[in-house]
Amino acid sequence: MKKIRIVIVDDHSIFRNGLKAIFEDQEDMEVISEAENGFEFLKILHEMKPDIILMDIKLPEMNGMEATRKALKIYPDLKIIALSMFENSEYLRDMIDAGASGYLLKDVEKEVLIKVINNVFRNDAQYYAPNLLKSLSANTRTVGQNEGIGENNYNLSPREIEVLRLIAKGYSNNEIGERLFISPRTVGGHRNNLLSKMGVKNTASMIGLAIESKLI
Repeated sequence: MKKIRIVIVDDHSIFRNGLKAIFEDQEDMEVISEAENGFEFLKILHEMKPDIILMDIKLPEMNGMEATRKALKIYPDLKIIALSMFENSEYLRDMIDAGASGYLLKDVEKEVLIKVINNVFRNDAQYYAPNLLKSLSANTRTVGQNEGIGENNYNLSPREIEVLRLIAKGYSNNEIGERLFISPRTVGGHRNNLLSKMGVKNTASMIGLAIESKLI
């Protein structure tokens, strides 16, 4: 199995060292480089060709959001996961807009971190801290949907709810298809229907609204 090549971008050496110690125990992961700020990260990006970036948000010289936007403009397939101490829905929205594949808090459990990295890289999944998604959803509804929100007021089918719950767990279209015995293309169709019915533009907002509406 191909090793996942990781770069850590954080201005605290103690935290970087703690992360490196975690990945030393993982046979399928390796930290290939680290950076203290966005400028340093962009300089090494061309040489290292990493698979996953663990990106802090508050960085000197160039913050994580700007570094994420610049990196993904050059390498659109790069997977960047924000790893921040800030439980702030505005930061989450900014990172989603920048193209990040995930947003975790720094107190995340080791097992969750490992699982998220694997799913984001190997299954093209997305994962965002549930508490942040819930607060984000309040500001992302389509106009006209602000009233009468209740459990399944979006006319979702039982299958769509099933798919929604698996999306919220971070499963990819392929994984969901395997679990439900349907094709990944069909899963993609359900995902698009969910976005349309719930009046949101991205997976993060969809999950947040589903949490608030007690669908998951």
